[in-house]
Amino acid sequence: MHPSLHTGIREALGAPAFAMGATFLAFGAAVAEAGLSLPWALLCTGAVYGMAGQLVLLQVAAGGGAALPAVVAATAANARFLPMAVAIAPLLGRGRGRYLALPFIAITPWAAGMRVLPGLPEPARRPWFLGFAIASWCAAMAATAAGHLAAPNLPAELRAALLFANPLYFALLLAADAARPGVAPALAAGVLAAPLALAVGGAWGLPLAGLLGGTLAFLWGRRH
Repeated sequence: MHPSLHTGIREALGAPAFAMGATFLAFGAAVAEAGLSLPWALLCTGAVYGMAGQLVLLQVAAGGGAALPAVVAATAANARFLPMAVAIAPLLGRGRGRYLALPFIAITPWAAGMRVLPGLPEPARRPWFLGFAIASWCAAMAATAAGHLAAPNLPAELRAALLFANPLYFALLLAADAARPGVAPALAAGVLAAPLALAVGGAWGLPLAGLLGGTLAFLWGRRH
């Protein structure tokens, strides 16, 4: 095993896995409450691997909606992964092998990768990220199964709180990096654009707010 791969796995199986696990535990319980099966929950987590898109799929599936509109809505909700993949791809080394890491991009691995990868030698970056990302994905799958099985013992209020564990962890990472160039304006632009997500709602609210906030932060960076 490559030393950086082992390091990535070890670093993922700590606070990042705990934060992700709490959120996916709540998702598994919500799937069970909606009357959907454990295989459905695992397929949704394994294939979509983005809580916004997963919740959209769950809402449509629980309401008996058609498959195609559900897939389109989930894709729109997870559209944020495209600019994230574009941003991190140059840090994953040269060659086609870096594309193996892209399907495992989610908020937590991406945030960790953007902080750690620039400080690693290029040959160590891809193994580190693959170790971190795949370990995070496995933790999400295990937590989904645990939440589905433990659903009768998880009150609705607790599930709602657990869903915010991973976004809160991500927010803390951003706050810790606020002194880095460009991070504080991006945070401010995101806060200013957040009301748009509430106003639009549905599958398009978050991508539109992200597009507006990201554009504002980019323009601010270019100007200053």
